[in-house]
Amino acid sequence: MSDTIISLEDVHLTLRSKAGSVPILRGVDLAIGLGETVGLVGPSGSGKSTLLMVMTGLEKASSGVVTIAGHDFMALGEDALARIRGANIGIVFQSFHLVPTLTALENVALPLEFLGRPDAEARAADVLQSVGLGHRLAHFPAQLSGGEQQRVAIARALGPSPKILFADEPTGNLDARTGEQIMDLLFSLHQRHGSTLVLITHDERLAARCGRIVSIKDGQVYEGHTHEGPMHEGQAEPMRKQAEALA
Repeated sequence: MSDTIISLEDVHLTLRSKAGSVPILRGVDLAIGLGETVGLVGPSGSGKSTLLMVMTGLEKASSGVVTIAGHDFMALGEDALARIRGANIGIVFQSFHLVPTLTALENVALPLEFLGRPDAEARAADVLQSVGLGHRLAHFPAQLSGGEQQRVAIARALGPSPKILFADEPTGNLDARTGEQIMDLLFSLHQRHGSTLVLITHDERLAARCGRIVSIKDGQVYEGHTHEGPMHEGQAEPMRKQAEALA
Protein backbone atom coordinates (compact mmCIF):
# COMPACT_ATOMS: atom_id res chain seq x y z
CA MET A 1 0.00 0.00 0.00
CA SER A 2 1.10 3.59 -0.56
CA ASP A 3 1.92 5.82 2.40
CA THR A 4 -0.83 5.42 4.96
CA ILE A 5 -2.83 8.60 5.61
CA ILE A 6 -5.69 7.05 7.65
CA SER A 7 -4.88 4.43 10.27
CA LEU A 8 -7.29 2.95 12.80
CA GLU A 9 -6.13 0.24 15.17
CA ASP A 10 -8.52 -1.66 17.46
CA VAL A 11 -10.89 1.31 17.59
CA HIS A 12 -13.89 1.03 19.87
CA LEU A 13 -16.63 3.54 20.50
CA THR A 14 -19.27 2.95 23.15
CA LEU A 15 -22.11 5.34 23.89
CA ARG A 16 -23.93 5.47 27.19
CA SER A 17 -27.72 5.53 27.40
CA LYS A 18 -30.35 5.08 30.08
CA ALA A 19 -30.49 1.42 29.10
CA GLY A 20 -26.73 1.05 29.60
CA SER A 21 -23.64 1.05 27.37
CA VAL A 22 -24.19 0.64 23.63
CA PRO A 23 -21.17 -0.50 21.55
CA ILE A 24 -21.11 1.24 18.16
CA LEU A 25 -17.62 0.45 16.85
CA ARG A 26 -16.14 -2.89 17.88
CA GLY A 27 -12.42 -3.17 17.30
CA VAL A 28 -12.09 -1.46 13.91
CA ASP A 29 -8.77 -1.91 12.08
CA LEU A 30 -8.46 0.09 8.87
CA ALA A 31 -5.60 1.55 6.84
CA ILE A 32 -6.08 3.82 3.82
CA GLY A 33 -3.19 4.94 1.65
CA LEU A 34 -2.44 8.38 0.29
CA GLY A 35 -4.29 8.89 -2.99
CA GLU A 36 -6.58 5.87 -2.60
CA THR A 37 -10.28 5.84 -3.38
CA VAL A 38 -12.21 3.76 -0.85
CA GLY A 39 -15.92 2.99 -0.78
CA LEU A 40 -17.22 2.42 2.75
CA VAL A 41 -20.50 0.52 2.53
CA GLY A 42 -22.99 -0.86 4.99
CA PRO A 43 -26.68 -0.85 5.90
CA SER A 44 -28.35 1.77 8.06
CA GLY A 45 -27.20 1.44 11.65
CA SER A 46 -24.02 -0.43 10.74
CA GLY A 47 -21.70 2.28 12.09
CA LYS A 48 -20.79 4.08 8.85
CA SER A 49 -21.64 7.55 10.12
CA THR A 50 -19.96 6.96 13.47
CA LEU A 51 -16.79 5.75 11.75
CA LEU A 52 -16.85 8.89 9.59
CA MET A 53 -17.14 11.02 12.74
CA VAL A 54 -14.14 9.27 14.28
CA MET A 55 -12.00 9.59 11.14
CA THR A 56 -12.77 13.31 10.85
CA GLY A 57 -12.22 14.05 14.54
CA LEU A 58 -15.83 15.05 15.11
CA GLU A 59 -16.21 12.17 17.58
CA LYS A 60 -13.50 10.72 19.82
CA ALA A 61 -13.19 6.95 20.05
CA SER A 62 -13.52 5.30 23.45
CA SER A 63 -10.26 3.40 22.90
CA GLY A 64 -7.79 2.45 20.21
CA VAL A 65 -5.41 4.34 17.94
CA VAL A 66 -6.66 6.91 15.40
CA THR A 67 -3.94 8.48 13.25
CA ILE A 68 -5.05 10.86 10.49
CA ALA A 69 -2.56 12.65 8.21
CA GLY A 70 0.17 11.91 10.74
CA HIS A 71 -1.74 13.28 13.74
CA ASP A 72 -2.75 11.27 16.80
CA PHE A 73 -6.44 12.20 17.08
CA MET A 74 -6.80 10.47 20.42
CA ALA A 75 -4.26 12.81 22.04
CA LEU A 76 -5.67 16.12 20.75
CA GLY A 77 -8.20 18.53 22.22
CA GLU A 78 -11.13 20.07 20.35
CA ASP A 79 -9.28 23.23 19.26
CA ALA A 80 -6.32 21.31 17.87
CA LEU A 81 -8.63 18.84 16.12
CA ALA A 82 -10.55 21.70 14.52
CA ARG A 83 -7.33 23.25 13.18
CA ILE A 84 -6.03 19.96 11.80
CA ARG A 85 -9.42 19.08 10.32
CA GLY A 86 -9.69 22.47 8.61
CA ALA A 87 -6.27 22.13 7.00
CA ASN A 88 -6.31 18.43 6.08
CA ILE A 89 -9.89 17.18 5.72
CA GLY A 90 -12.78 18.11 3.44
CA ILE A 91 -16.28 16.74 4.02
CA VAL A 92 -19.16 16.66 1.53
CA PHE A 93 -22.49 15.86 3.21
CA GLN A 94 -25.74 14.54 1.76
CA SER A 95 -27.67 17.63 2.88
CA PHE A 96 -25.18 20.22 1.55
CA HIS A 97 -25.11 22.25 4.83
CA LEU A 98 -24.73 25.57 3.04
CA VAL A 99 -25.37 28.82 4.92
CA PRO A 100 -28.59 30.12 3.30
CA THR A 101 -27.79 33.81 3.88
CA LEU A 102 -24.39 33.60 2.16
CA THR A 103 -23.68 33.53 -1.56
CA ALA A 104 -21.91 30.60 -3.19
CA LEU A 105 -18.66 32.57 -3.07
CA GLU A 106 -19.13 33.44 0.59
CA ASN A 107 -20.00 29.84 1.53
CA VAL A 108 -16.77 28.57 -0.03
CA ALA A 109 -14.65 31.43 1.35
CA LEU A 110 -15.92 31.04 4.93
CA PRO A 111 -13.73 28.08 6.04
CA LEU A 112 -10.75 29.65 4.28
CA GLU A 113 -11.28 32.82 6.30
CA PHE A 114 -11.38 30.72 9.49
CA LEU A 115 -7.98 29.34 8.47
CA GLY A 116 -6.67 32.89 8.09
CA ARG A 117 -6.17 32.68 4.33
CA PRO A 118 -5.66 36.23 2.96
CA ASP A 119 -6.67 34.98 -0.50
CA ALA A 120 -9.93 33.41 0.73
CA GLU A 121 -12.24 35.03 -1.85
CA ALA A 122 -9.84 34.56 -4.76
CA ARG A 123 -9.32 30.91 -3.85
CA ALA A 124 -13.09 30.43 -3.45
CA ALA A 125 -13.71 31.88 -6.90
CA ASP A 126 -11.06 29.61 -8.44
CA VAL A 127 -12.43 26.43 -6.90
CA LEU A 128 -16.01 27.33 -7.83
CA GLN A 129 -14.79 27.80 -11.38
CA SER A 130 -13.21 24.33 -11.23
CA VAL A 131 -16.58 22.73 -10.39
CA GLY A 132 -18.37 24.59 -13.17
CA LEU A 133 -19.96 27.39 -11.13
CA GLY A 134 -17.87 30.39 -12.10
CA HIS A 135 -21.07 32.07 -13.31
CA ARG A 136 -22.92 31.48 -10.02
CA LEU A 137 -20.63 33.20 -7.50
CA ALA A 138 -23.21 35.76 -6.34
CA HIS A 139 -26.16 33.34 -6.13
CA PHE A 140 -27.62 32.24 -2.81
CA PRO A 141 -28.34 28.53 -2.12
CA ALA A 142 -32.09 28.98 -2.68
CA GLN A 143 -31.31 30.24 -6.20
CA LEU A 144 -29.35 27.09 -7.07
CA SER A 145 -30.51 23.62 -8.09
CA GLY A 146 -29.73 20.63 -5.88
CA GLY A 147 -26.83 19.62 -8.10
CA GLU A 148 -25.44 23.16 -8.03
CA GLN A 149 -25.71 23.30 -4.25
CA GLN A 150 -23.79 20.03 -3.97
CA ARG A 151 -21.11 21.45 -6.28
CA VAL A 152 -20.82 24.45 -3.97
CA ALA A 153 -20.43 22.02 -1.06
CA ILE A 154 -17.71 20.17 -2.97
CA ALA A 155 -15.95 23.46 -3.73
CA ARG A 156 -16.12 24.42 -0.05
CA ALA A 157 -14.58 21.06 0.93
CA LEU A 158 -11.81 21.43 -1.66
CA GLY A 159 -11.00 25.07 -0.86
CA PRO A 160 -8.19 24.37 1.63
CA SER A 161 -6.68 21.70 -0.69
CA PRO A 162 -7.27 18.88 1.82
CA LYS A 163 -5.27 15.68 1.80
CA ILE A 164 -8.44 13.68 2.48
CA LEU A 165 -11.93 14.18 1.08
CA PHE A 166 -14.86 12.39 2.74
CA ALA A 167 -18.12 12.21 0.80
CA ASP A 168 -21.04 11.08 2.97
CA GLU A 169 -23.91 9.86 0.76
CA PRO A 170 -23.17 12.78 -1.61
CA THR A 171 -25.91 11.83 -4.09
CA GLY A 172 -28.61 10.98 -1.53
CA ASN A 173 -30.67 14.13 -2.14
CA LEU A 174 -30.18 14.23 -5.91
CA ASP A 175 -31.96 12.63 -8.86
CA ALA A 176 -30.14 9.80 -10.62
CA ARG A 177 -28.74 11.86 -13.51
CA THR A 178 -27.50 14.69 -11.30
CA GLY A 179 -26.09 12.15 -8.87
CA GLU A 180 -24.05 10.55 -11.64
CA GLN A 181 -22.70 13.96 -12.66
CA ILE A 182 -21.68 14.71 -9.08
CA MET A 183 -19.87 11.38 -8.79
CA ASP A 184 -18.12 11.97 -12.13
CA LEU A 185 -17.02 15.35 -10.80
CA LEU A 186 -15.73 13.92 -7.50
CA PHE A 187 -13.62 11.30 -9.26
CA SER A 188 -12.36 13.81 -11.81
CA LEU A 189 -11.28 16.17 -9.01
CA HIS A 190 -9.66 13.25 -7.17
CA GLN A 191 -7.59 12.41 -10.22
CA ARG A 192 -6.66 16.05 -10.74
CA HIS A 193 -5.57 16.75 -7.15
CA GLY A 194 -4.42 13.32 -5.99
CA SER A 195 -6.19 13.55 -2.64
CA THR A 196 -7.51 10.51 -0.81
CA LEU A 197 -11.24 9.98 -1.40
CA VAL A 198 -13.42 8.08 1.06
CA LEU A 199 -16.98 7.57 -0.17
CA ILE A 200 -19.51 6.60 2.50
CA THR A 201 -22.60 5.06 0.92
CA HIS A 202 -25.21 2.32 1.20
CA ASP A 203 -25.10 1.98 -2.61
CA GLU A 204 -22.60 -0.70 -3.60
CA ARG A 205 -22.88 0.37 -7.25
CA LEU A 206 -21.41 3.76 -6.36
CA ALA A 207 -18.81 2.20 -4.09
CA ALA A 208 -17.72 -0.07 -6.96
CA ARG A 209 -16.30 2.98 -8.71
CA CYS A 210 -13.67 3.20 -5.97
CA GLY A 211 -10.37 1.36 -6.03
CA ARG A 212 -11.26 -0.54 -2.86
CA ILE A 213 -14.45 -1.43 -1.02
CA VAL A 214 -14.63 -1.76 2.76
CA SER A 215 -17.82 -3.08 4.34
CA ILE A 216 -19.01 -2.31 7.85
CA LYS A 217 -21.56 -4.38 9.73
CA ASP A 218 -22.42 -4.29 13.43
CA GLY A 219 -19.52 -1.92 14.06
CA GLN A 220 -16.85 -4.10 12.47
CA VAL A 221 -15.14 -3.64 9.09
CA TYR A 222 -14.49 -6.26 6.45
CA GLU A 223 -12.23 -5.77 3.45
CA GLY A 224 -13.89 -6.06 0.07
CA HIS A 225 -12.35 -6.43 -3.38
CA THR A 226 -9.76 -4.12 -4.90
CA HIS A 227 -9.70 -2.68 -8.42
CA GLU A 228 -6.58 -1.70 -10.33
CA GLY A 229 -7.84 1.88 -10.45
CA PRO A 230 -10.59 4.07 -9.03
CA MET A 231 -13.26 2.77 -11.41
CA HIS A 232 -14.20 -0.09 -13.69
CA GLU A 233 -12.25 -0.51 -16.89
CA GLY A 234 -13.80 1.56 -19.65
CA GLN A 235 -15.29 4.16 -17.32
CA ALA A 236 -12.38 6.59 -17.34
CA GLU A 237 -12.87 8.15 -20.76
CA PRO A 238 -16.65 8.70 -20.45
CA MET A 239 -16.04 10.18 -17.01
CA ARG A 240 -13.44 12.60 -18.33
CA LYS A 241 -15.77 13.74 -21.10
CA GLN A 242 -18.66 14.33 -18.66
CA ALA A 243 -16.37 16.15 -16.23
CA GLU A 244 -15.19 18.44 -19.03
CA ALA A 245 -18.82 19.15 -19.87
CA LEU A 246 -19.49 20.05 -16.22
CA ALA A 247 -16.64 22.55 -16.22
